[in-house]
Amino acid sequence: MPKLILDGNSLTIDTVERFLATPSTTLAIADTAMEKINESYNYLKDLISNDRVIYGVNTGFGRLIDVPINLEEMSRLQRNLLRSHACGVGDPLDPDEVRATMLILANTLVRGCAGVSPKVIKTILKMLEKNVIPVVPQQGSVGASGDLAPLAHIALVLIGEGEVLQNKHRIPGGEAMDKAGIKPIRLTYKDGLGLINGTHVMTAIGVINCIHARNILKHADLAAAMTLDGLRGTSTAYRDIIHRQRPHAGQRATAGNMRKLTVKSQIAASHRGCKKVQDAYSMRCVPQVHGAVKDAYHYAARAITTEMNSSTDNPLVFPKEKLVISGGNFHGQPISFAMDFLGISAATLGSISERRTEHMVNPDISGLPAFLVEQGGLNSGLMMAHVTAASLVSENKILAHPASVDSIPTSANREDHVSMGTTASRKCRAILHNVESILAIELIAAAQALEFLRPLTSSRGVEAAHAMIRAHVEKITSDRVFGKDIELLARVIHTGAILNAVESIVGELSI
Repeated sequence: MPKLILDGNSLTIDTVERFLATPSTTLAIADTAMEKINESYNYLKDLISNDRVIYGVNTGFGRLIDVPINLEEMSRLQRNLLRSHACGVGDPLDPDEVRATMLILANTLVRGCAGVSPKVIKTILKMLEKNVIPVVPQQGSVGASGDLAPLAHIALVLIGEGEVLQNKHRIPGGEAMDKAGIKPIRLTYKDGLGLINGTHVMTAIGVINCIHARNILKHADLAAAMTLDGLRGTSTAYRDIIHRQRPHAGQRATAGNMRKLTVKSQIAASHRGCKKVQDAYSMRCVPQVHGAVKDAYHYAARAITTEMNSSTDNPLVFPKEKLVISGGNFHGQPISFAMDFLGISAATLGSISERRTEHMVNPDISGLPAFLVEQGGLNSGLMMAHVTAASLVSENKILAHPASVDSIPTSANREDHVSMGTTASRKCRAILHNVESILAIELIAAAQALEFLRPLTSSRGVEAAHAMIRAHVEKITSDRVFGKDIELLARVIHTGAILNAVESIVGELSI
């Protein structure tokens, strides 16, 4: 059984991806981290016993900071905090998003700056191991002071309240904990505040967005390579001598992918002496456009990785320095910018894909049958499939409006500037799902375009992709319900099956 040891510093996107794919993972806390957790908790305990005033421990919250709380009421204060802040609305987060949130929450708490009791972190890990996954409405966070509302829905289950999703049904949190043999906790000192005062939800959605984006980026290069041969274009624009003169990392990586994916194509060789001088930008500028999206991905991935291994609570406890300091690490601006940037760039990836699809279905450009079907008129072929791509591209333009430029004062103007980071993460997620469908449409069109060029074949990598597509989507000989084909191929793209077949031949594609 795989084991993951949390130390607060080493969580990566790859680690989260493996964890989500392996529900049987056992979780533990590194010994060095446990020492820090105990030191922080005991230091906070000593301060409280000596009547030190600490925000959110023996005071009210936000605008109510000046209200003192006595020792006997501290547990009730933390419990009330969770209940009052569980104000989320809307559809629930995907269970994997909740699992990622809980993992990241635990990892940030083991850094030892939150001052929470060790049992809080241990209970989160037990819940993950026993698949006790809270129901978390996805709307209600403004991204500072962290993801208060959605995190409160998670935290409620730790105290035996809230709801849990089991076998696609909602059951009371206390019942789920009892079935799993996990004892609900009694909150002390800063436990409730430590559970909800961070950026864990926006970061968790962001991690999954990054996983999704990596897969999409490689499929976008693959789709462009298949389309290139379908349109009888040239790979000259991908030569490294060009890209050495403008050495953006993503651009060079994409050009390298395109060279891998187009080498030794019979189709390319068949029109080498044709009169066409150069291809349209949507083909010729694939390295420049796809490459810029790759660069945006790496910026987002760095921000997400940093955030997963950060203390985003308030106040922070530093026992060695004898300090408890109120700050603003809960503010989600770094993630808000990162997710907006990734969403905007992914929308562009969908936009250039739609242009390539349009070229293939347009007989004036492609030289192929209109809408890639015989007996046009009687058959409409991929006419409406392209319209669907255009619709999704236009929807993405609306979704790409940045959430990070917005702010709205909350908590009686105490929290007067917020990040909207969770909204940015959710919008990015929606854009990526749309791009997956846009790429599915391009791949269906490109596979069909190659059929009209037979018996000539494309490169080995493209032919491997064509074979995988044909294993799920039949050659188009007459009209059928193409929506089913698009949905199916989008799911296949998500699994990485096409990409795996290609990379087994050409080697791993770069991002």
